[in-house]
Amino acid sequence: MQKFIKITTGNYLIVHGYDQNNKEIMEEVRVEKPMLKVVAIDRIQSISEKYVLVTSAFGRLLYWEYEENFEELTQQFERNNLLVV
Repeated sequence: MQKFIKITTGNYLIVHGYDQNNKEIMEEVRVEKPMLKVVAIDRIQSISEKYVLVTSAFGRLLYWEYEENFEELTQQFERNNLLVV
């Protein structure tokens, strides 16, 4: 059974690939207002205090800024037995 988490996301960065110097090719996207999303757990690569890094279509990565605080997100993972410490 696939598991999901609710995250309120705002602005984000898209990684389109890498240039000839192995530097990420990034596009910054600004949004008018944050949006609540339900994200499949298996798309999440990492969570920092500012970004949720997720996989996307065509091998791209997305760095979503999120509205919840880091503790709230990690508590969601703990409550659902998705965080091993």
